[in-house]
Amino acid sequence: MQGTTSGERSIRLYVDTDITPKLARILRSRGYDVVSAHEIGLAEVTDEGHMTFAAAKRRALLSCNARDFTPIFEDYWFAGRDHSGVIVSAQLELGEMLRRVMAFLDNVTADEMRNNWKNLAEFAERSQS
Repeated sequence: MQGTTSGERSIRLYVDTDITPKLARILRSRGYDVVSAHEIGLAEVTDEGHMTFAAAKRRALLSCNARDFTPIFEDYWFAGRDHSGVIVSAQLELGEMLRRVMAFLDNVTADEMRNNWKNLAEFAERSQS
């Protein structure tokens, strides 16, 4: 929906090397726009390289490496450099990661993610007590 007057709605996702490329394949099979660093030959790129690629391609970056991406995010923030957002997560089994990423993609727009930071823990199912 890029280029519409209502803004960009669908998040285009880039999955870094901390996460299995199987996640990207499953998400694509369900209609999401997702690429994995492993699939496009960027498995050996630095974290800064992943952020640069994601920003240049207007893709939000998904990683399980919050510790290293926090200072990179802050560098972008203080330098006023635009990016499509950073999503971080703890290492999860594939099924739980898939559920959380789909909940995220179904509920957050690209406009909302622009220059933003989210944690997939926000999208975990909460048990009924």
